[in-house]
Amino acid sequence: MYGSERRAAAALASIFFLRMLGLFILLPVLALYANRLVDATPLLIGAAIGIYGLTQAALQIPLGRWSDRIGRKPVIAVGLLVFSAGGVLAALGGHIAVIIAGRALQGAGAISGATLALAADLTRPQQRTKVMAIIGIS
Repeated sequence: MYGSERRAAAALASIFFLRMLGLFILLPVLALYANRLVDATPLLIGAAIGIYGLTQAALQIPLGRWSDRIGRKPVIAVGLLVFSAGGVLAALGGHIAVIIAGRALQGAGAISGATLALAADLTRPQQRTKVMAIIGIS
């Protein structure tokens, strides 16, 4: 593997890891913490957990097309900003609706498709599976 491929793998794996950490670190405590939020019900707490996946699934194809049109790096940068804004919104929210909105924003910042596409763009075909594996285990 060339040095540029190693650097790309390390950088993209780091981005992927930090994004996944930001996503999943709150799941073990969300159900316990959410009971204290204004207007929280079990249904809305479940929505706060699940809305991320819904918005991510809904936006994967449009974001993929956008990354094909304008480039992978701008989509990844915007996605990380949107994801971070959603995290801040969810962290500061005292109402379950704010938590749901923040989690929806986090899902809208879904960049896994663009990250993997950039990895494919930056690596030779014979090294691609190794780089994808490095990103995947992050």
